[in-house]
Amino acid sequence: MNVSEIIRQFENTITTDDIICAAGVLIFGGWLLRTSLGRKSLADSIPRRHNMSVYVPFISLLIWFVVVSAAMSATNVLLPGLLGWKKALADNLILCAGAIIGIAVIVFIAKKFFADGIKGLGLNMGTIYKDFPVAVMNLASIWPMIIFMLMLTILTGQFIYGRDFKMPQHEELEIVTMYPQISLRLLIITVTVVVVPVFEEMLFRGLFQTLIRSFFVGPWRSVVISSVVFVMAHPTIAHWPALFVLSMCISYSYEKSGSLFRPIFIHSLFNGLSIAVTLYQ
Repeated sequence: MNVSEIIRQFENTITTDDIICAAGVLIFGGWLLRTSLGRKSLADSIPRRHNMSVYVPFISLLIWFVVVSAAMSATNVLLPGLLGWKKALADNLILCAGAIIGIAVIVFIAKKFFADGIKGLGLNMGTIYKDFPVAVMNLASIWPMIIFMLMLTILTGQFIYGRDFKMPQHEELEIVTMYPQISLRLLIITVTVVVVPVFEEMLFRGLFQTLIRSFFVGPWRSVVISSVVFVMAHPTIAHWPALFVLSMCISYSYEKSGSLFRPIFIHSLFNGLSIAVTLYQ
């Protein structure tokens, strides 16, 4: 076997995942070298100026929860025979409407309590052109760690519960694979890739992380604590390790840039890739 044949065989074993993970390792390794293992990376992070009380971020969360819970309860009472994909469609419409209401409440809070209003929160349209490519690089840099945490969680589950243990899918991914209706799939893509990332990042990063930063000296503490809060808001415990890695990246990008578009893009890209991979498989 000559050298060219060896190279061809090696090329045939390389997958897209291998290339993405290799690029991620290089990007993350370069970041570690440039920032003394991350210690100097947030030295120039500027706290966001606001006059929120401790309870203010919970207002939007409470309104969202009340609106969604009331609407779903009303749907179950008024349309008891709604089942299957139609029930999933109705639930996602409610989630979408609830998140949009939550976004409106957060915009009102930002205008009332943040210096410079929504720009003070980090929603400055002038930064979008540079936030998106950096968001892509940020997600690529932690992609190998997300894959590693998923594998570690599966191995741990198999050790505890036996070889039959499987990583539970997110509810929306289960619905996408269960029902082929185009209207439902388009709605789920809209909710998970656009509406939910905007709402969750405005809530967990824009409000909660900003509030945490006000009470704890040092940006890294706010990154870690807000990531714990974000993870615990998700019901599936098996997803927590990978979500924590993702959230650390998202929270870091917010502290580093001061722009909320960067976390939104990372969140949207991650959700979009998850749906694309699920549909492809």
